[in-house]
Amino acid sequence: MHAKDILIDGFGRVQEEVHAAVEGLDPDGLGARPAAGANSVAWLVWHLTRVQDDHVADAFGLDQVWLTQDWEKRFGLDLPRRDTGYGHSSAQVAKVRVREAELLTGYHDAVHAQTLTALRALTAADLERVVDERWDPPVTLGVRLVSVLSDDLQHVGQAAYVRGILQSAVA
Repeated sequence: MHAKDILIDGFGRVQEEVHAAVEGLDPDGLGARPAAGANSVAWLVWHLTRVQDDHVADAFGLDQVWLTQDWEKRFGLDLPRRDTGYGHSSAQVAKVRVREAELLTGYHDAVHAQTLTALRALTAADLERVVDERWDPPVTLGVRLVSVLSDDLQHVGQAAYVRGILQSAVA
């Protein structure tokens, strides 16, 4: 198995878990926050997808799906155009409201498709390419992809946890 196959598998698992985290939730369930200052399922899935979209596009010299496929307009959030959710306050988290789960999964699926296209073309040498010199040591493509995958897995796990809390509260 090649490194790109491991990455493809990992991002595929994120996609599966995104669908599981939002499936069957209505807008109130997606936007519910289990405690003051906590993140909602909608915010967590939106954020992890925005980060993947932003970072993968940047690393591969691509345009963000958020901007090129009108997802920004479809969501209609009262946030800056290129916002990824990084460092959001509680008030900003509350602005991420969606009308249906399919909006979140549709956007995630579009980002996933672009990610897979980029990953399938990878060579082992590509993973050594420096994509961010602002760090010491500079960040390679391989490190950036693992970082995005790690962030995605953490946030989708949080979304599943929030979903579980909310569902147990009504059971």
